[in-house]
Amino acid sequence: MTVEQYKARAERAKRIVFFGGAGVSTESGIPDFRSADGLYSRKYDVPPETLLSAEYFYAHTDRFFEFYFDKMICPDAKPNAAHIKLAEWEKQGKLSAVVTQNIDGLHQAAGSKNVFELHGSVHRNTCTKCGKRYGLAELLRQKPNIPRCDCGGVIKPDVVLYGESLPYAAVTGALDAIANADMLIVGGTSLTVYPAAGFVGYYNGARENLIVINMTEISGFDNMLIGRIGELL
Repeated sequence: MTVEQYKARAERAKRIVFFGGAGVSTESGIPDFRSADGLYSRKYDVPPETLLSAEYFYAHTDRFFEFYFDKMICPDAKPNAAHIKLAEWEKQGKLSAVVTQNIDGLHQAAGSKNVFELHGSVHRNTCTKCGKRYGLAELLRQKPNIPRCDCGGVIKPDVVLYGESLPYAAVTGALDAIANADMLIVGGTSLTVYPAAGFVGYYNGARENLIVINMTEISGFDNMLIGRIGELL
């Protein structure tokens, strides 16, 4: 099918849900994880999966934040064409939700309101001792030191680390939105990370309205668009 045919389907849809991964933000200059030049392909003394684990955070807090500040925070990144188009669709009443595996907050920066962040956000941070909440600005102010609360406790980013569960509210909200969608657009994700990758199975709409946009082909899907997600959206 052509892009124009998919466009016609999107114009008829009334409850579009977008399910996105790291590839949505690469056009904003944020590196992904599993592409040829992604974080997982780079060499570190400790693998990123270990550096970004809850166990490593508590055992080697200084090393965790060294990696976190260097590779996981991109404060100058701006929303790209994909983020902007999705926000426009929501404003028009066509898009009911964005489900994202990203932690950068760019969907909200573009104007999207109903965003389910499966892996948390760098913009929310909590003291491990007293529970006081902080924005990203406070962590950046204390960079490169371990960020600490007024009470002396370590400020932990509200991002889902390896070994932690996905946030219940985000999961239930995302699954409900997907289950009630009449079109599901999956973009910028390899669909290899579970449990998030399994969310696509909750879609109950017409199969021809399940569309995957990615830079490389993913097996098992009939409706695929290969290319840059911002341009195609």
